[in-house]
Amino acid sequence: MGDFVSVIRPNAGEKKEESQSKRVVPVLPVRDTVLFPHAVLPLTVGRESSIQLIQSLGEEKTIVVVAQRDARNDTPQPSDLFETGTLATIHKVVKMPNQSLFVFTEGNERVRLGKFSQLQPFMMAEVESLPEPEPEKTSELEAMQRNVVSQFQQVVQASPTLSDDLQTIALNIDDSGRLADFVGSSLPFLTTQDKQELLETNDIGERLERLNKHLVKEAEVQALRNKIQSEVQDSVQQSQREYYLREQMKAIQKELGDADDTQKDIQELKEKIEAAGMPEEVKKDALKELGRLQRMSPMAADYSLTRNYVEWLAVLPWAKTSGGEVDIKKAEGILNEDHYGLKKVKERILDYLAVRRLKPDMKGPILCFVGPPGVGKTSLGRSIAKALGRKFSRISLGGMHDEAEIRGHRRTYIGALPGQIIQHLKRVEVKDPVFMLDEIDKLGRDFRGDPASALLETLDPEQNNTFRDNYLDQPFDLSKVLFIATANQLDTIPGPLLDRMEIIELTGYTEEEKVNIAQRYLIPRQAKENGLEEGQLEIPTESVAIVARHYTREAGVRRLEQLVGTIARKTARKIAEGSAEKVVVTPEVVQDFLGGYKVRVDTEIAERTKRAGVAVGLAWTPVGGDILFIEANKMKGKGHFHITGQIGDVMKESMQAAMTWVRSNAVSLGLDEDVLKDIDVHLHVPAGAIPKDGPSAGVTMATAIVSLLTDKPVRPLLAMTGEITLSGNVLPVGGIKEKFLAAKRAGVKDVILPVDVKTNVDEDLTKDQTDGMTIHYARRIEDVLAIALPSNRKEAQIDEALREAVVAQDGALTA
Repeated sequence: MGDFVSVIRPNAGEKKEESQSKRVVPVLPVRDTVLFPHAVLPLTVGRESSIQLIQSLGEEKTIVVVAQRDARNDTPQPSDLFETGTLATIHKVVKMPNQSLFVFTEGNERVRLGKFSQLQPFMMAEVESLPEPEPEKTSELEAMQRNVVSQFQQVVQASPTLSDDLQTIALNIDDSGRLADFVGSSLPFLTTQDKQELLETNDIGERLERLNKHLVKEAEVQALRNKIQSEVQDSVQQSQREYYLREQMKAIQKELGDADDTQKDIQELKEKIEAAGMPEEVKKDALKELGRLQRMSPMAADYSLTRNYVEWLAVLPWAKTSGGEVDIKKAEGILNEDHYGLKKVKERILDYLAVRRLKPDMKGPILCFVGPPGVGKTSLGRSIAKALGRKFSRISLGGMHDEAEIRGHRRTYIGALPGQIIQHLKRVEVKDPVFMLDEIDKLGRDFRGDPASALLETLDPEQNNTFRDNYLDQPFDLSKVLFIATANQLDTIPGPLLDRMEIIELTGYTEEEKVNIAQRYLIPRQAKENGLEEGQLEIPTESVAIVARHYTREAGVRRLEQLVGTIARKTARKIAEGSAEKVVVTPEVVQDFLGGYKVRVDTEIAERTKRAGVAVGLAWTPVGGDILFIEANKMKGKGHFHITGQIGDVMKESMQAAMTWVRSNAVSLGLDEDVLKDIDVHLHVPAGAIPKDGPSAGVTMATAIVSLLTDKPVRPLLAMTGEITLSGNVLPVGGIKEKFLAAKRAGVKDVILPVDVKTNVDEDLTKDQTDGMTIHYARRIEDVLAIALPSNRKEAQIDEALREAVVAQDGALTA
């Protein structure tokens, strides 16, 4: 039902015919509307059932108007209606162009709905009159009536929508019940529920009391609204006054030749924009925003946002470069001075510098240094910037989840800023810096976006010359930036992002390289950081080698530097206490400062390979290579094969393949064909809490099983890597350099590799790295067994003597 305006006829006489106590009357449900007795109410009837109800009326134009409990219900049932309604007479029906009816109704009396006799096509129900009790004329009722009239007059006067005639009508109504109904029907702020409660309240005193509460509340709301409106109007007038005064002040300052701070800022911004060297389209937009800023009041809400945006455009290095020619010899000297070893990495960097010297406008390549922690990836980036004569900036990507960290936020957001790329360009103040993107393999991804995908445009040389930050919304040329990413592993880097980068691997250091790095860089740096003067700390090469060999198992030198720092602090304490003026760190002092040896890998290999069934494999991990023990044992059983350890599906398949090959070749190995008939074999990879997987331990597992069944211990200080096929072929594997260096750090003297990786060994390993170690190449598993297992008793005795010598040497060092 539509909105309505009710009108009371204060002087209308009572119906001459008394309503019957019970009668069946058509029921008209209405939405958000309550008809009071003695009120004339126009209704818009649009529902099909309601239209049929109106059309079915003959001379008897009496209906019951009842409010719905839920106005959204299009087909109300008896339970959807309030029980109390108003018996009404229809005076006039007007047909509207849209087929709906406009009905003028007059309320007669309160009634209660009883039993419904008809539901279709419209509802009819018994109704019972609810006559008002004649109120006792008391002073309290008189006071309440007067108070209602007074409050109603106050509300009408303060309301911009209510007619002043309502006050006169209310003053001319003497009957208390009729007054309450008139006031209740005239108040637009009352809800349908409030009006229904007034209609259901038969007691006139209680009805007046309810109405008085509503009027008092509305009067308070109107007073508060008028107060707020007055304050707002005063504020607007004050703002207008300040604006006129400010404009007059500007005119006076202009006549005097002075300018306020705002004008000075705008002039400075304009000068910066002119001097920034930005492209014409960007400059045009910047000047447009500056003009908008100039016309804006500093008190405006958008003033600071617009100013920040213009300032970002003005201060970015659109055309400023580092300048200067590339000196290849000088760059080579800087790289050699800052870093020991890394020959291939340095050659690649010098190649890039040479090309840049011949072609200064070349697009910057995207280098990615991949290697375990502590091998010098970040410091190598600093050296490149130093060699190029460029500014250096590091952006940490580890754990970054929000795409806006790369592309920036749109200016419509509160606290919006450009992304990290643009922010760092502002800091370095040149357009061709060296950006180090650290930990690119540890980018996150969640509901805030995918930063790795946002980096695609940033790192693509074919696209980044028009990189568009969300905040700036202007193209910026990143093609002159040299991006260098670092990662511990490549598996977690998305393929499209990896495809845009040139991978350079830093695999780790041998013990000799660690000793040289410590003597050249780590010891002087830690001595200086811990307040030691030159000559107060001396760590001989032998002691550094002991620290590297027996206190760390890392591929890099980070832990080694921490231990050198511990030695430096212990030295500083002795000098501060006055117990020494200089400390020479002998092997005994190393144990005194750092405690007993933490790592005895070569001794562990010698001792654990004493018994048959133990073989040493080589594994690749994100923090460098490592050795891997494979153990096999047997027991009485029924030919079952057990495998344990925290291993993945690939290693489980390798174990099954190794066992299948051994069983199928038992006779050629000198074993009984039914050797596994009455025993169970158990293959175990220790350190079970550490997850392990990868296709590189097949030959090690086969060797362990054959060693167990032939009762021949694997030769001491020997390790191997390679995958096995069911037919016995040895397949090539990856990570050869990392695995080889891990074997050397562990004290291994013999390494068995697949024959197909010989090229990798020749290209990736230097002579210094392979010195002291023998490399054996195997094409089939028989080649591996011939090298790994002693062929006669004499070789077994030699192996045993070597094991005892290694254990004895370690015992002497410990003592």
